[in-house]
Amino acid sequence: MANPVFNKMMEGERVLEGEPMTINGSINKTFILLGLVVISAAYTWWLMASGFTDMAHNLCIVGAIAGFILALVTIFTRGKHAAILTPLYALSEGLFVGGISAVFEAAFPGIVLQAVGGTFAAAFSMLMLYKARVIQCNERFRAVIFTATMSVGIIYLIQIIASFFGRGIPQIFTASPIGIAFSVIVVIIAALNLIMDFEFIERGSEQMLPKNYEWYGAFGLMVTLIWLYLEILKLLSKLQSRR
Repeated sequence: MANPVFNKMMEGERVLEGEPMTINGSINKTFILLGLVVISAAYTWWLMASGFTDMAHNLCIVGAIAGFILALVTIFTRGKHAAILTPLYALSEGLFVGGISAVFEAAFPGIVLQAVGGTFAAAFSMLMLYKARVIQCNERFRAVIFTATMSVGIIYLIQIIASFFGRGIPQIFTASPIGIAFSVIVVIIAALNLIMDFEFIERGSEQMLPKNYEWYGAFGLMVTLIWLYLEILKLLSKLQSRR
């Protein structure tokens, strides 16, 4: 997750007493958050499959809004309450992801399993590239990825605002070659954000940030993984709709 707050933490926080942040601790907490996402996603998926579409739709919207608010609070409080906020974030996002996934699966059978596999394949590839130092997470890299991520966010914001007036950005949200190329670029940007998440966890451990920042490192990974999964889901749907 391209989050400039990470760098400020590195500069101003050190553990003074108690246990410091560790890489294993962040990994364990990431699995906990992933489990919470799966549990709540399974619930909205079940609701959709059982015909309770209105309830699933409402929970999907509530989850998306709650997840967005919780993410902002977690970021702007610099992770101080991450142990409480991040599990709530995971549960909220799971409601959203489960509903969206069920809709895509109904339209394109098998697409969710492909998207999950693609997400973990991309995450593993980025981890290997990071560990081998093939990709150096320096200041220039962070600046480029942060700018690219913000640009994607602005494009999505423009599309959302335009949709209120019955309009939209031409081509890029369709299954046209331009739309597919756009999705490929966004998937790459989302995957590269993982490099910065890995780097935060590693540097946080080395510089002995307080133990609660394990949750914040796990939170950063979950935000990026969910974004990456949704982008892969959209890319696959575009490709399949052209068949």
